[in-house]
Amino acid sequence: MRSSLLTAAATLSILTLAACGSNDAGDDARETPRPTARADTNGADAMASRDPGSEPDPGMAQANNIPDPEDRPVMQAQVVLERLGFGPGVIDGKRGMSLSNAIAGFQESRDLPVTGELDEATRQALAQWDDIAATRVVTVPQDWGDIAFSEVPEDAAQQAQMKRLGYEDMAEKLAERFHTTPEVLAALNPGGRPAGSPASADAPGESGPRYNPGQQLRVPNVGADRIVASEVDNKDWLETLRSLGVGTDQPEVARILVDESEGWLKAYDRDDRLVALYTVTTGSRNDPLPVGDWQVTGVAYNPPFAYDPDLFWDVPDSAEDLQLPPGPNGPVGVVWIDLTKEHYGIHGTPAPETIGRAQSHGCVRLTNWDAARLAQMVSPETQVVFRK
Repeated sequence: MRSSLLTAAATLSILTLAACGSNDAGDDARETPRPTARADTNGADAMASRDPGSEPDPGMAQANNIPDPEDRPVMQAQVVLERLGFGPGVIDGKRGMSLSNAIAGFQESRDLPVTGELDEATRQALAQWDDIAATRVVTVPQDWGDIAFSEVPEDAAQQAQMKRLGYEDMAEKLAERFHTTPEVLAALNPGGRPAGSPASADAPGESGPRYNPGQQLRVPNVGADRIVASEVDNKDWLETLRSLGVGTDQPEVARILVDESEGWLKAYDRDDRLVALYTVTTGSRNDPLPVGDWQVTGVAYNPPFAYDPDLFWDVPDSAEDLQLPPGPNGPVGVVWIDLTKEHYGIHGTPAPETIGRAQSHGCVRLTNWDAARLAQMVSPETQVVFRK
């Protein structure tokens, strides 16, 4: 884990990132980041998973012990695969391309027939993690009440006047923390109460629940979120890892392979073992993926974005050059992995639900949580191969 990695090349590239970005970020929202409550000696926030080795508050664990009334087998598979490094994208309890990619990655790593399906051999291989539940109940930290959420105009010039491109509201922040969407959170918490709680079945229907500090919520049981804070030199990045539920224990990666036609990114260690796979968005007709052999030059955490109209086919050249502030809803999300190919990199996104479905401006785009994990795996020695 190289949390202090930030080379001069990466810093320079952030000033001219502009070949990349999201075509479909929509109404981005903003918040001012603040330190989050910490449950114990684990540097993660108070909503961290109760994985082996974690030290949750026993009183909090007992208060949140509300059994889930549903089995949710697909969500349970998504949760387990993500913990093992094979990201299913948004955790939503649904089958789709991202889950198939994750299953295929797990199968390859275990020398199983690669089918992309939860077949019998794969179910048996995953059986040792059957004790990991699909969901858990958490309590929203009290200090989340100090966060000032606010909407932001779509206009880039007005965005450039903001200090940070953060989350629009607590629903979006919670969804990103648990690698899901506000819609999935609403389904898991009918009437704003955890599914399975005595009051949830009789709660009146709403367009969407409102979330508040101290509120109990059922969430996807995402894990691998233990943080050793002393290993993270950049404290703003430390807060980002906490807000995304991403741990610091990540494998070292020697080689990355991105396949445009398959829509995935694979990461291999020095022994050429597959240790991670993520579904990605890669290029478009106007900005194709730059096929070839490249190399990581550095990582920029929570980078600003240089909005250069000359490098965007869908922006008039007469538009003003702008410097957009950092934040999870910025065009490149929370992190930029710089490559030897000028203006191109691997980065996060303000719209995780579009990964694998939308187009990019030529770069490789992941969910913010997957990008944050990958950023801790790479080094300036990491080779990167882009292929059709």
